Amino acid sequence: MSRETETTGSESSTASAQARLAIVRRELASLRSEKTIVLAIAIQLFIAMFSSFLVVGLVSLYDPGSVDGYETTVAVTGDDTDELLAAANEQEGLETRAYADRGRAYAAFDDGSVAAVLDASRDAEDRLAVRVTAPDEGIGTTLLIVQLRDALESVEHHERRVNAEAGRLESAPLALPGAAGSSPYFGFTYTILIPLLCFLPVFISGSIAVDSLIEERQRATLELLRVAPLSLADVVDAKLVATAALAPIQAAVWLVLLAVNGTPIVHPSALVILVAALAVLVVGLGLAVALTSPDRRQAQLLYSGTLVGALVVASVLPEHPANTVAKFAVGSATTTTWLLLAVYCALGIAAFLALRAGVERLNPDVL
Repeated sequence: MSRETETTGSESSTASAQARLAIVRRELASLRSEKTIVLAIAIQLFIAMFSSFLVVGLVSLYDPGSVDGYETTVAVTGDDTDELLAAANEQEGLETRAYADRGRAYAAFDDGSVAAVLDASRDAEDRLAVRVTAPDEGIGTTLLIVQLRDALESVEHHERRVNAEAGRLESAPLALPGAAGSSPYFGFTYTILIPLLCFLPVFISGSIAVDSLIEERQRATLELLRVAPLSLADVVDAKLVATAALAPIQAAVWLVLLAVNGTPIVHPSALVILVAALAVLVVGLGLAVALTSPDRRQAQLLYSGTLVGALVVASVLPEHPANTVAKFAVGSATTTTWLLLAVYCALGIAAFLALRAGVERLNPDVL
């Protein structure tokens, strides 16, 4: 009798595992019909595959001053132009053209001969004022504004130094620290691009989980899934595994492609574990929202709002998650970084256990 009971229990366990696996395969197969999700994944794949080329263009938006070989001609006019001309000529990418007549300077701007006009004058208190006239749109304007900003900062520092030497200031200005010799490409890649490629799959997985469970509820197909030898908790577990597994798989592929494109990752395994832990945490949150929300719109709104709140809370941590990713990628992880990885793993496990306990206490008939 006991042998028959043991055999029956083993067969039931096998059937349950097969049913869970069938739900996982069903969830993954259904993603092919979600064009928005497929497009988002394809875009991330494209960025990772061609990161060495794309990063040059993206850095021009992240840090326009990093663009080399871009020359802009500006007109300088006014009553006191010597200092402004000297500062602008020292600025890389700027070529100056002096005009004694203000009217001719603005006419050159109107016909496109110069990209901007710098009109310098002094007021009654001998303070230098510079009026800048520049186009109001286009990527060229963005680059121009960055170049002019640096030139005007040089003029400002010179004016403060002259006024301090002449005793016109109540206190001497503080000496500025030397400029850091970091590469904008390095900073953008490790502090923006890699965290983006790690976090986007997590957020997408959570959104997929919300839509999947809400759709099951609205179509009343949860009852059909429970016909299999599975409880509601088993069904939710299978959905969590199917959607949460996508994020670390994507992250691993992105990191490999980045390495192939010449962006070395020092601790890739730590990053994949971090993404997996966050995916379980976020997908668990998404499933909990889907179980308690009446429709898809409210579920997605609540899910998005909760994520925004979580990001705000993350800003008070000893180290922001984006900084944790950057430190693992560049190889500068500290003790705090490793401890936070353990905390994220613990939070992911706690989210899974809390979700399962909540589902087991939930009455399936109210869904």
